[in-house]
Amino acid sequence: MYQDLLVWQKSMELVRQVYILVEELPKKENYVLSDQMRRAAISIPSNIAEGSGRSSRSEYKRFLEIARGSQYELQTQLQICVMLNYLKKDDLEDVFFLISEIGKMLNSIIKKLNIPNP
Repeated sequence: MYQDLLVWQKSMELVRQVYILVEELPKKENYVLSDQMRRAAISIPSNIAEGSGRSSRSEYKRFLEIARGSQYELQTQLQICVMLNYLKKDDLEDVFFLISEIGKMLNSIIKKLNIPNP
């Protein structure tokens, strides 16, 4: 089951952390950056889950690639928050580390899915 995947579990933790972080953003960003960050974060475990329920390796891989794209998107949005002085980079070290871990895990699974079945 997808719930047993460490990458899914870490992605769910990332969602929790992002929801806490967006509360620190200015109210003017409630419907722009905050919303986009929540959607990108939610997309990661959601696509891992959806992909695991697909019937083929290629479909599973495609959904993992979408999750990886959302991971990059979220990372960029957090960097935008730092650039705009909405959040401090030092306060995001744990989140950036978690995002990096998730990315490495996704890359590893995608790489394994590229190996043909014996």
